[in-house]
Amino acid sequence: MTRKSKSPRWFKKVRGSYLPNSWQGWLLYIPYAAYVICVVLYAYINQWNLGTSLFVIVPNWVAALAIMSWLADRTSR
Repeated sequence: MTRKSKSPRWFKKVRGSYLPNSWQGWLLYIPYAAYVICVVLYAYINQWNLGTSLFVIVPNWVAALAIMSWLADRTSR
């Protein structure tokens, strides 16, 4: 009798993006989502104009997305 093991993949690829597939995936995804939200709140709290806010938000989001996509790709193989 063979027993199916749990999927070792932390993320599954869905339409060009990655969604958490295990508790390890959620353990990485929750801080990522919190960071993205905190960047927006930081820009909102400082009440910068639109240009300055975008100058702060966009690079942070791009860096966070690149790191998260790389981690998700490496752990979903």
